[in-house]
Amino acid sequence: MKPTPIRPTQSQESVWDYPRPPRLEPIQKRIQIISAGALLADTTRAYRVLETSHPPVYYLPPEDIRMERLTKSGGSSFCEWKGAARYYALNGNEVAWYYSAPSRGFEAIAEYLAFYAGRVALQDGDGCFVDGQRVTPQPGPFYGGWITADVVGPFKGIPGSMGW
Repeated sequence: MKPTPIRPTQSQESVWDYPRPPRLEPIQKRIQIISAGALLADTTRAYRVLETSHPPVYYLPPEDIRMERLTKSGGSSFCEWKGAARYYALNGNEVAWYYSAPSRGFEAIAEYLAFYAGRVALQDGDGCFVDGQRVTPQPGPFYGGWITADVVGPFKGIPGSMGW
């Protein structure tokens, strides 16, 4: 049963207006990730993926990430829209994923990394930020969307959302 979408204000987007299949779009907002008290990523060259019921997932170019802090892990998964994903870890914890050869329509994010907002924070002050605003991680252990004040749900991942 589809939930009742929250009505967005003029300055907000509803995830229920996002498309399925998902859409990829460039975004010029400043994306920053701070982990262990240090800047891990800083870019204005990110992409975001918008999919019905999910907050945006941000993909960052590896050139704007301190890649020496990350290690490739053995994890993998498959997305019906983007293809086969592999993972990066930070201090032994898988924190990001990427597509080496994404499916048609998503080629622009080849090798770009998407981070789980809830997994990079190792101490107070850490987190993921969109134009200076700290994001809230999408609920659930699997999803990687970033919730900001300009996006309303309800969001996939909350209890009872498996049937959406």
